[in-house]
Amino acid sequence: MKLQKYPCNLLLLFSSLYPDKREVEFSTPELVRWNFVVYESFSMEDDVVLFAKGFAGAQQVHIDPPLTSSTCHTGNSNEKLFESNPNIMKKRQLVAPTSESNLKRIKKEDKGIKKKKEGRRVEKETNVDIIKSLNLLEDDHDGEGSDIDSPISNVAGSLQQNSDDNDSGLIEGSETEEDNEFSHSDQEDIRTNGGATSEDSVDLSSFDLHLQHNLSKEEIDNQKNLKFSWDVPVIGVSNCTWRGTGQNILKDFNINSCPGLKEKLYEHWMDVSKTSGGKDINSPKQKMFFSLCSSYRDILHCNKRPFYLKGLEDTSIMDAYIMHSLNHVFKTRDCVKKNDSKLARLDECADIERFRDQGFTRPKVLILLPFANVAYRVVKRLIQLTPLAYKVNVEHMDRFSAKFGGEEDKGDKENGEELENAYPQVSSKPYDHNLLLGGNNEDDFMIGIKFTRKTVKLFSDFHTSDFIIASPLCLLNKIEETECNKEKDVDFLSSIEVLIIDHADVMAMQNWSHVHTVIEHLNRLPSTLPRTDVMRIRRWYLDEQARFYRQTIILGFYSNPDINTSFNQQCSNYEGKVKLKCKYKGVMQKVLPKIQQVYVRFNVKSIVDADDERFNYFVTKVFPRINDSDQGGTMIFASSYLEFIRIRNFLKSQNASFCLFGEYMAKKDIFSARRLFTEGKRKIMLCTERAHFYHRFKNIRGVKNLIMYSHPERKEFYPEIANLLDGSENPLCTALFSRLDRSRLERIVGTTWANRMVSSTKPVFVFCY
Repeated sequence: MKLQKYPCNLLLLFSSLYPDKREVEFSTPELVRWNFVVYESFSMEDDVVLFAKGFAGAQQVHIDPPLTSSTCHTGNSNEKLFESNPNIMKKRQLVAPTSESNLKRIKKEDKGIKKKKEGRRVEKETNVDIIKSLNLLEDDHDGEGSDIDSPISNVAGSLQQNSDDNDSGLIEGSETEEDNEFSHSDQEDIRTNGGATSEDSVDLSSFDLHLQHNLSKEEIDNQKNLKFSWDVPVIGVSNCTWRGTGQNILKDFNINSCPGLKEKLYEHWMDVSKTSGGKDINSPKQKMFFSLCSSYRDILHCNKRPFYLKGLEDTSIMDAYIMHSLNHVFKTRDCVKKNDSKLARLDECADIERFRDQGFTRPKVLILLPFANVAYRVVKRLIQLTPLAYKVNVEHMDRFSAKFGGEEDKGDKENGEELENAYPQVSSKPYDHNLLLGGNNEDDFMIGIKFTRKTVKLFSDFHTSDFIIASPLCLLNKIEETECNKEKDVDFLSSIEVLIIDHADVMAMQNWSHVHTVIEHLNRLPSTLPRTDVMRIRRWYLDEQARFYRQTIILGFYSNPDINTSFNQQCSNYEGKVKLKCKYKGVMQKVLPKIQQVYVRFNVKSIVDADDERFNYFVTKVFPRINDSDQGGTMIFASSYLEFIRIRNFLKSQNASFCLFGEYMAKKDIFSARRLFTEGKRKIMLCTERAHFYHRFKNIRGVKNLIMYSHPERKEFYPEIANLLDGSENPLCTALFSRLDRSRLERIVGTTWANRMVSSTKPVFVFCY
C-alpha cells in the first residue's frame, strides 16, 4: 500500500487496520523535523481514523505489512468521508447530540489541548532526541572538523573519541542553541547602506527582490537570446568598459554608496580599508564592482590583476566579492530568523507559503580556487573582513594554517600581503612563479566555513556550512566517488546561490573541464532526503529552477574560449549578464630587439575546421623547411596538449629527430630531453604551454629557431619563450595565426595591431623592435 502526501491536512481512514496487531514499519527514513505525521486519531471496533499532516510532493511511503483496506480523504469535506464508510456512519449515529454545555466543555478542552501542543512544540525545539542525533552523527558526508554546537551534539560528542573527524548532523533551518541566541543588534541591523529594508518598508533590497522573484516560462526561454546592449566605462580604468544585457544597472551609479550592504558590514569594511591601504581600496572602481555583485547578475571580469605579478595586487576586487558573499550569508540567516519568529506566533493551520526562505541544504556560497595557498589568502581576508561581533572565536585556525599555509606564510603581514623577503631573492624561477607555485601548491583541497552568533567555524561539515571553498579537482573527485559509492553524496552543492571562480586563468592551465563538470553538478535535486523543513524550501528549488537564480562571478587575468563558453552556456541567471571588455597594449616591447618575429596568417573557413587548417599549413608550409635544413635547434611551441599529441605523432611518422617537453613528463625525462637538445643530438624540441607554466625554465640553451604553432594563452609567456633565442645567430620566430585567434593575438601584439592583422589582405607581418 502506498500513501500519497498532499498539500493540505489529510483524514486517513484505515478499515480493519492490522488484524494481527503488528507495528507499521516505514521503508524510507523519516523526514528531519517532520517526525510526527499523525497528530490526532480515534478508533472504533473495525476502523482507525488518523488525522495527518502532508506536504506538496510526490514522495511515497511504503507500509509493510500491507493494509487490508484503506481510504484516503483530503480537505474539510468530512460529510463525504462519513457517508462513504458505513462503519463511521454507525459510530456517528451512536454518538449523542451535543448539548450547549457539551459545546462549552469541548471548547475548553480544545484550549487546553492547544496549550499542551504549544508546550510540546517549545519542548521539542529545545530538547533534541538523542537517538536521532546519534543517527545523524553516524552519517558520513566527508565533512572535516567538528561542528558540534547543539545541546544534544555535545552529549553525542562525548561518546566520540575524536570530535575533529565527525559531522554535526545539523540541518539548515534547525539552528543550534548558540545560533538562536541572536543578539538584538543583529536583529535590529535591518537598515542597509543605501536604503531601508525594514519589515514594513515597501522598498526591498536586491537580495529580497532577486530571491522572491517568480520566474516565468518566457523569461526562461529568453535566456537563449540574450544580447549585450549597453556599455559603461570603468571608473579609473581608461581601456576597459562594462558590457551588459537587459537594463543598464550602472546608468545611475552612485560612487558614494554600496547598495544593499548591511550597515554593520559596511562600517567594518571601511575601518579595515583604512588600515589595509592600497590605491583601489574604497575607490569608485571597487564600489562599482560591488554594485555589480549586489545586482545578482552573472559577471565575467577578465582583467583582474593577480597577487603574484609584480606591482600592486588588485585586492579591491577580492574584497568586494567577499563582502558580497558575507552580506548574502548574513541576510539569508536574518531572513530565516525573522520567519522563525513569525511562525512561532502563528497557529498550525496558517498559510506558511510566504515563509519559504531556504534551500535543500545550508551552503549558499561556493568559491573555487586553484591552489591551497590562494585559499589561504582568501580565507584569511574573509575572516579579517568579518565584523568583530561575529568572530569572537575562530575555531581550528591553527589547523587551517598548518594545512593551507606554508613556511613563508608565517611572516605574512596581518592584512595578507607577503613580505618582500618571503622568498629567496636569488631563484632559478621567475618572481611570479615563486609566489604562485613556490608555497603550498596543493590542488586537491576543500574546507567548509560556518558562522554562528559569535564564532567562525573552520572545517565544518560541508552540509551545514555557509561557505565552501574548494579546488575543482577535489570536487570532481567527490562527484566521481558518488558514482561508485551510493552512500556518499554531494548534496551540499544543491543549494548554491553564489558561485565565485577566482583565478580562472590559472584553472585553465590546470584543466578547465574540471570546472565545467563542477558547474554542471550545481543546483541539482539532492540524492537524499533534504536536511531541512520541506515546508520552508523555496518553490524554485522544488521546480528545479535554482540554476536560474544562481549568481556566477568569474574572475581572471584573462579570458579564453573555454571560459567564455562556460560563461555563455552554463551561467543562466535570469537577472542577466555583465562582462568586462578591455583593450590591450601588447607585450612585444618585452622581446629582445634583435629577434625578428614573422607572423603568418592562414585561412580558416569555419571554427570547426580551424585545427585541421592549422595542422595542414604546418605540414605543407613549415615542416618541409625544418626537415630540409641541416641546422638543428628548432623549438616548436604548442598551446594545447591535443596539438602537442598531434604534432608528436606526425614527427614520429616522419622519423624526425626530436625530443619532448610535456606537462606529464617526469623531471628526469625533462632534463634528459634538454640535454639531448642542447648537445645537438636532437634537432627539434616540442613543448607545451602547461609544461612551461609548471616549470618556467629561464633558459633552454640551443634554441636557434622558434616556431609558434599556436600563441600562448598567458601573454607574459610570449616574451619568455621568444627570448630563449638570445645568443643565437640570426634568431627567427615564426608565429602562425588565423582570424579566430584575435583574443590571444591582441594580448600579445595589442588590440590595434590585432584588428589590423586579422582584417588585412596581406597574410605576413614582420615585427622587429
